[in-house]
Amino acid sequence: MVLNLRIDELDSVPRPLIATRHDYPDGGTLPLHRHRRGQLISSACGVLIMSTPQGRWVVPPDFGLWIPPGVMHEVRMIGTVTTHSLYLEPAFTDGMPDRCQVVGLSPFVRSLFCRAMEVPVDYDPDSHGGAVMALLRYEMRHLPAQPLSVPFPTNPALADRCRRFLREPAVHETIEQWCEGLGVSRRAFTRLFRCETGLSFLEWRQQACLAAALPRLVAGETVTSVAIDLGYDNPAAFTAMFKRVLGSSPRAYFKGGA
Repeated sequence: MVLNLRIDELDSVPRPLIATRHDYPDGGTLPLHRHRRGQLISSACGVLIMSTPQGRWVVPPDFGLWIPPGVMHEVRMIGTVTTHSLYLEPAFTDGMPDRCQVVGLSPFVRSLFCRAMEVPVDYDPDSHGGAVMALLRYEMRHLPAQPLSVPFPTNPALADRCRRFLREPAVHETIEQWCEGLGVSRRAFTRLFRCETGLSFLEWRQQACLAAALPRLVAGETVTSVAIDLGYDNPAAFTAMFKRVLGSSPRAYFKGGA
């Protein structure tokens, strides 16, 4: 098992895919950095929050985050975190997303992830370990995208407004409020927003609220307090959104250690 070693110490190993595991304390941070290889990172426990100049991504346990080669990023840990990472040579990233993306991991892929942690870094490609890594390379290209990213626009005024929303998220903020503050028409705003983020305003607002809620829930805050702070009319409305996106209620999700 490759435990708590930086990829820089392993990058020269001539294998297309390298697996590592790291343990981090609650509140741990990884300052702004980048990797030559692409990285698929997953947390066995705790939540990862990754930020780049282009956006923010929240990674709950048993989800994954794809980071393309060379992307500058920083990571914050919520709760005690154990990460599993797969580092993929740039020459083998065909079929992977060209931007950071949270992805779903099926039970089968999660079991492969765990098995990869036991494969030596200099594995024989023709060995059982080599077969595990080859299968992972295939499965990585077919992971379903998940709505847990909060992309930032490149337009300075719009990006600043998005960051202010993340500091004080409110689920009932409207397009009209943003248009008034930015001095643009509704039509111009909706066109610009989708062009800059790839999402509608309503989709982005929901994902931003979920990104703000997850770390607080992991820290033990109640669903009621989080829902009210975000502006939901009642906890049931927040729970319905959470279940629609993540597949279960907050109570069931965290009780099950998902």
